[in-house]
Amino acid sequence: MAFVGTRDAARAKAFYRDTLGLTLKDENPFALVFDSNGIMLRVTNVHELNPAPFTVLGWEVPDVTSAVKGLAAAGVVFSRFPGMEQDDEGVWTAPGGARIAWFQDPDGNTLSLTQF
Repeated sequence: MAFVGTRDAARAKAFYRDTLGLTLKDENPFALVFDSNGIMLRVTNVHELNPAPFTVLGWEVPDVTSAVKGLAAAGVVFSRFPGMEQDDEGVWTAPGGARIAWFQDPDGNTLSLTQF
């Protein structure tokens, strides 16, 4: 089970369900509950949110370039970080070979896609 906070459940629902394509399993006054490839993701309603300065959720994908292009076409903006050599799509290749791209949800939580 994974958790992430939101101050705007309607906006978070549209992002996680419609943009990322996760299946909404439940919606109640406390949280939105999604199925993320067999892992429960609870997007919890909070009054205050100070997004962490690091990745809080990530997904492994078979082809990070295709995934990035698909999400970019849906309006997702990928993050760029000074000092990190990222390609035209914003993908960074780690020293071990993993390819990673970062983006934010509507609340400013940092999310990632990784191809190992």
